[in-house]
Amino acid sequence: MLILRSAALFVVAALFEIGGAWLVWQGVRENRGLLWIGAGVLALGAYGFVATLQPDAHFGRILAAYGGVFVAGSLAWGMVADGYRPDRWDVTGALVCLAGMAIIMYVPRGN
Repeated sequence: MLILRSAALFVVAALFEIGGAWLVWQGVRENRGLLWIGAGVLALGAYGFVATLQPDAHFGRILAAYGGVFVAGSLAWGMVADGYRPDRWDVTGALVCLAGMAIIMYVPRGN
């Protein structure tokens, strides 16, 4: 159950961080304005909060593992929001990152 909770928190964190960055991008690069930028800043703040809800107490481990989720989530976001089509190397890299995340977070430790 802890792994499921942790994985769900990583997904929620990714939605806030990637979505927030995308909103800021849209506000600045696509000239959508301050409302988009402000919403992005709020979402990025929410991401920081969600990361603290992880059951593991080690900040460095959480952020390192989250990096794998961020990579895969960014590619998925690009597919949905911008019509980006990752090639096989994008997908391979994302799978490697997710494998790294799983090792960092979920391999049993003796400590």
